[in-house]
Amino acid sequence: MAYTVTPSPAGPVGSQYCVCKVELSICGQNLLDRDVTSKSDPFCVLFMEVNGKWVELDRTETAVNNLNPAFAKKFIVDYHFEEVQKLKFALFDQDKSSTQLYEHDFLGEFSCTLGTIVSSKKITRTLLLGNGKPAGKGMITIAAQELSDNRVITLSMAGRKLDKKDLFGKSDPFLEFHKPGDDGKWMLVHRTEVIKYTLDPVWKPFTVPLVSLCDGDMEKLIKVVCYDYDSDGGHDFIGEFQTSVARLCEAQDASPLELECINPKKQKKKKNYKNSGIIIVKSCKITRDFSFLDYILGGCQLMFTVGIDFTASNGNPQEPSSLHYINPLGTNEYLSAIWAVGQIIQDYDSDKMFPALGFGAQLPPDWKVSHEFAINFNPRNPFCSGVEGIVQAYSACLPHIRFYGPTNFSPIINHVARFAAQATQQETASQYFILLIITDGVISDMDETRHAVVQASKLPMSIIIVGVGNADFAAMEFLDGDSRVLHSYTGEEAVRDIVQFVPFRNFRNVPKETLAKAVLAELPQQVVQYFKHRNLPPINSEPA
Repeated sequence: MAYTVTPSPAGPVGSQYCVCKVELSICGQNLLDRDVTSKSDPFCVLFMEVNGKWVELDRTETAVNNLNPAFAKKFIVDYHFEEVQKLKFALFDQDKSSTQLYEHDFLGEFSCTLGTIVSSKKITRTLLLGNGKPAGKGMITIAAQELSDNRVITLSMAGRKLDKKDLFGKSDPFLEFHKPGDDGKWMLVHRTEVIKYTLDPVWKPFTVPLVSLCDGDMEKLIKVVCYDYDSDGGHDFIGEFQTSVARLCEAQDASPLELECINPKKQKKKKNYKNSGIIIVKSCKITRDFSFLDYILGGCQLMFTVGIDFTASNGNPQEPSSLHYINPLGTNEYLSAIWAVGQIIQDYDSDKMFPALGFGAQLPPDWKVSHEFAINFNPRNPFCSGVEGIVQAYSACLPHIRFYGPTNFSPIINHVARFAAQATQQETASQYFILLIITDGVISDMDETRHAVVQASKLPMSIIIVGVGNADFAAMEFLDGDSRVLHSYTGEEAVRDIVQFVPFRNFRNVPKETLAKAVLAELPQQVVQYFKHRNLPPINSEPA
């Protein structure tokens, strides 16, 4: 087996939508013993697939004389939800001091996607040799953890008897919060609004990331400065004090914390100087601002459903001009869209059983039109095993149905919404539903579809619409509420934007991964937005 050490490409591997960094911890169990007089001295090498080639990202330390190593060195990887990030973990027995991997004995390897690891949080798998057979009883355990401090601090501040700085009136006070920078100078973190004409201001509560305020260190000194606002920018200094977040946290709603605001120049000049007023911390709360990855690592499953347009405007699937014609390479735009989205989402569903539904076709034996049918013709069990199962069911159903019409979206949206509504009864962040609709044309039931989307916006659900062919997709852009809030025909507003529309024609001549990035870019944000709106933390979250 040939392994090469390839220099890392310039810039980060992946897209601009990096959600965060993930730390991977590696343990080996029952590794092969390649040393005659002692046990193996294993180390682990991490590779990522980049443009079809395995590129080495990092390697652990060597565990001397140990067939069950727990490596102290962690791998840190940028996590991109909307990409398939293929990783390979290869273990070697160190024989020489060489950095060339072919100089060391191979102990086995394991490949998977980063999505597989984070959706399970921890996996244990068999190590394989180059011929695909197990490497003895060797196993590898990989555990994932998000590398980010997601705590935020919310402060409610007020002042009392601040120094009067204006000749003809009272002061116009505001506060600035500073932390020490790497250069030893104070660095501005937050500035409150100005409260006009008062010596007893009450500022609006504000929230900042704890990392921004004190680098996540509760004991680190921070400086709070009070100024009197002047419109010419020459703000007058009222006073300051230094404190820490740990001290600010002593403030409770019932017992506020009072801190003296000191002007050092006045303090030096006046013997009887007390202070330049009191700054009151009315309340200080630290909470967690959960990310998409927090919810996934907490056990949230993404439930994937596909809805396929079988209306007559697609053309006869036997003819090459049809959008449903499967070309000699075994694909078409419908299949390309299913693969692009499905291969990413399937990592986040433990049983990988996906309902696949069709609409706009006449079905045997009575040839009635259906806008919500299982493409495997099993209404009690419309589930397909993995993306491959959807593709097989799609190909198998084409000869047995008659393309018809109209193009009604609302039945399939309402179908998935019923399951999403059931999930809300659990009151936990355990399931989020994704409906991929692939269509060739104009929606016939626009009013009903708008209403269905507005109702679904209250549920743990997102809708991805991929438009195939060259039709006018203006109505789809209308459903995708990026530029304006969607309204139902009753006038009710969507609670949030849950529709993402892309025309496939924009992605015909670009790498297939580009489509997945475009349609899934907004999904992490939609998942977080929904669970935050419902005040639901990740299932296995730690308190702040």
